[in-house]
Order: sequence, then C-alpha cells, then structure tokens
Amino acid sequence: MPDMKFLFLLFSMALVTYLIRAVPLVFIKKQIKSRFIRSFLYYVPYSVLTVMTFPAVFYSTGHLSSAVAGVAVALVLSYFRKPLLPVAASAAGAVFLVELAILYI
Repeated sequence: MPDMKFLFLLFSMALVTYLIRAVPLVFIKKQIKSRFIRSFLYYVPYSVLTVMTFPAVFYSTGHLSSAVAGVAVALVLSYFRKPLLPVAASAAGAVFLVELAILYI
C-alpha cells in the first residue's frame, strides 16, 4: 500500500498544477488588450523552458569542460542564426571531441 505522505504530495502537486491552469480560465474571460501583458505572456513558455533546460546541460556530460565547450559552440552558431540541426550536431560533436581529448590526455 502506498505511503500516505506520498499520496498527500501527489494530490497536492496535482491540485497546484490544476489550479495554475484553471484560475486564469475562470477569472480572465475577455481578450487581453495590453500589448505589454500579451508580449510578456508570449515569452513565458520560452523562458520557463530555458530555465528548466539550461542548468541540466552542464550536468549531462562526464566533465564540466566538455559541457562548457558544447554550450559555447551552440551559442556561437546560434548567434550566427544557423539552423537547429547543425547547431545541435556541432555542439554534440564538440562535447564528443573534448571528452575524447580528456580520455586520452
């Protein structure tokens, strides 16, 4: 039988998740006309995804130096507006090369 603390935490998280999605639907019934609020809400998913993903990048490899090399390559290529697939492949290649260099040094 599941632990009561686990069930309490599970239902609490479900309730909080539901409330975050339901409250705006209940209280905001008309279209948002403020350009500032609309632009703010437009970028919220991108910023949340970045905040959740970016720190994990540095712990996804064997060494911090290879993670930094991969992030640096990705940032440089994305600064020059390269497509996503070459950026991701180049970053993975940089991580591979640095990990290989660490292995043989």
